[in-house]
Amino acid sequence: MVQKNPPPPVLSMADLLAKPVLLLGFGFGSGLAKKAPGTAGTLLGLLLFLPILLWSEWLAWTVLLLGTLFGSFICGQSSKLLGVHDHGGIVWDEFVGIWLVLVFLPEQSVLYWLLAFIAFRVFDIWKPWPIGWIDQKVQGGFGIMLDDVLAALFAIVAVWGIQWLVV
Repeated sequence: MVQKNPPPPVLSMADLLAKPVLLLGFGFGSGLAKKAPGTAGTLLGLLLFLPILLWSEWLAWTVLLLGTLFGSFICGQSSKLLGVHDHGGIVWDEFVGIWLVLVFLPEQSVLYWLLAFIAFRVFDIWKPWPIGWIDQKVQGGFGIMLDDVLAALFAIVAVWGIQWLVV
């Protein structure tokens, strides 16, 4: 008889508040969205990061660097606590991915923010090679983070490519 994996645990905001690493891993609750938690996490990440980016580029780079450095720990610990590798609700990696795209935009404007959001989500969902391969093969918090960082790099190239074609 084939043994199936148990369904991923369903969490509440109370569960996240009880464990701060889960609160971060689940993007301050955005990962609790019933549908498209990655999209919800990306949107919240964008909305939280834009004021920082517009206020101080130096601070934005600092937040991005710290978010990336601690991201493997946050995602890895969240995954370990849940007993599920890359649970769909873990969206800290989406936060860091969209932040990376935002700091590399040709200009800061609503049009480019929308383009950044769409491009990042397309590559994060589609997972063209090597993103999909990494998503499947690289385990732990580093693996959870790495595929989103690569999706962000693909999105950056796409945004700059569109900008080059249009301008």
